[in-house]
Amino acid sequence: MRQKKKSEFLTEVELEFMTVLWQIGRGTVRDLIAKLAADRNLAYTSVATIMRILEQKNFVTSVKEGKTFVYTPVLAKDAYQSRSLKDLSAKLFDDTPASLVARLVDDDGLSEEALEEIRALLDRRLKNDPD
Repeated sequence: MRQKKKSEFLTEVELEFMTVLWQIGRGTVRDLIAKLAADRNLAYTSVATIMRILEQKNFVTSVKEGKTFVYTPVLAKDAYQSRSLKDLSAKLFDDTPASLVARLVDDDGLSEEALEEIRALLDRRLKNDPD
């Protein structure tokens, strides 16, 4: 039987769980349930299953405290953001980050304030780059 490849990317549900875990730093299944949308009505076992999957995929680690597992992110949120953007750039923008940024800034939905923030970030990056 072929072993399933561990994904380096999160599903939508996994990302939702990781976002909560990144916010709280570490937590139990009950901590996650308390932070996730109340209207979701998630079963304890469903959340525990997702957390086990995240651990198998090496996104979280766990330690047993009493009868409860406490989960901690292995990968920082900014590291996952970088990984995801590189993948998006490679797959959708022909591995050309400038194309990705161009699509973003050409979006009519961006406010003047958002565009100024982007400009300030670029200016700062250019001033700190020795190249």
